[in-house]
Amino acid sequence: MNLYGIAAIYRFEMARTGRTLMQSIASPVLSTSLYFIVFGTAIGARMGDIDGISYGAFIIPGLLMLSLLSESISNASFGIFFPKFSGTIYEVLSAPVSPFEIVAGYVGAAASKSIILGLLILATSRLFVDYSIEHPVWMLSFLVLTAITFSLFGFAIGIWADDFQKLQIIPLMVITPLTFLGGAFYSINMLPEPWQSLTLFNPVVYLISGFRWAFYGVSDVNIGLSLAMTLGFMALCMTLIGWIFRTGYRIKP
Repeated sequence: MNLYGIAAIYRFEMARTGRTLMQSIASPVLSTSLYFIVFGTAIGARMGDIDGISYGAFIIPGLLMLSLLSESISNASFGIFFPKFSGTIYEVLSAPVSPFEIVAGYVGAAASKSIILGLLILATSRLFVDYSIEHPVWMLSFLVLTAITFSLFGFAIGIWADDFQKLQIIPLMVITPLTFLGGAFYSINMLPEPWQSLTLFNPVVYLISGFRWAFYGVSDVNIGLSLAMTLGFMALCMTLIGWIFRTGYRIKP
């Protein structure tokens, strides 16, 4: 394995984050802080507890997941799209690095940025609400697993997109609505039928539910099912990226 090649891509992508701290770090943290002010403090003060958890604390896993999904996709898709757009992707493809090493460098950097951002948001949330983490190892595991999975998904989107507008279609039109409808701000058990059953077809429900279980020990769906859904989506993304490199889809003339 060419560790030097992976490290070179990783360092390059992480250095780009250092040049765009306002867009990549400060802006998501500020946006999430506004959610805590509006939903956690203003609205949450007028709402009762959910499953014995204050509303402000209850929405922390959902808000973290909202930022984690969107930023993981955005970081990975922009990271691979720019070399493709500028034509420097051919230099990467002709270098002595395998497809696995290319993906490891780009996805590793994108996931690292998202994990750092998630931990910053978690620290910032302490300024607005009091919360506890019942299963810290599982919380970190879900954080890392989700960041890697959706960075892989973002990498595939960056290959698929042929202009800047397409980079935003899936995060804005698909992922964000699914997150809002996936129990980020409420428990799906509060929904009447048939909406409660229909919500179970939303894959983001399993991510948020598993993440919330790691915090408070309560979940809308079984924790094993949440983990299986996350791993299944990761395997699907890896299969898709493998197909892209085998066929040269939109990366080779």
